[in-house]
Amino acid sequence: MYHNAGSSAARQAVPATGSALVTSQAQNEALRTSVRGAYSAIAASPAAEHPIPVGRQLALGVGYPAERLARMPAVAVDAFAGVGAVSIFAQLPPGSRVLDLGCGAGLDSLIAAERVGAEGRVIGVDFSESMLARASEAAAEAGVGNLRLCLADSERLPLRNSSIDVALVNGIFNLNPRRQLLFQELGRVVREGGAVYAAELILREALSDAERGDEANWFA
Repeated sequence: MYHNAGSSAARQAVPATGSALVTSQAQNEALRTSVRGAYSAIAASPAAEHPIPVGRQLALGVGYPAERLARMPAVAVDAFAGVGAVSIFAQLPPGSRVLDLGCGAGLDSLIAAERVGAEGRVIGVDFSESMLARASEAAAEAGVGNLRLCLADSERLPLRNSSIDVALVNGIFNLNPRRQLLFQELGRVVREGGAVYAAELILREALSDAERGDEANWFA
């Protein structure tokens, strides 16, 4: 069962075979490196200029209650770079096992850990060591004992089959050209009858070829 906040109108990688596939793979890796670099830069210096909005005002603007943010460590809130208040609108019953895929600086992970209670478990996964360092600092500051943070790719999750009750995905679908593998991993780790809550930006119309090839548009 999937609960989606907005549909993903993400740009699709062009299918290719033979030598063209090598080029596509190289482009995918270059994009991955660029995305990791952009989000690591946010983690290193949230107050600097970035290609996307960042921080407390963004979080307020997409629906996080001010009183909830006030309880969260600033190290997590200041580097927030999601697109929706996914950990607020998601149904997270006490005791749930929650995956925060693309957890960034840890805001959704911390909120989820608070909501599921001591009997629940939250696993935050990200591919940026800098973001995970912030999330770890935030978790320590908050005294959270039911949150585990993990450095991993979204297409290769270090989780058992059907081990997750609820997955949270806040704005990472459009950043991954291999999103089909991401979807497959979500289908593998979320148990039957579980839920995926996702927030994503959508396009109102198709991009031109020039726009599709512009790396900056992956962060627009």
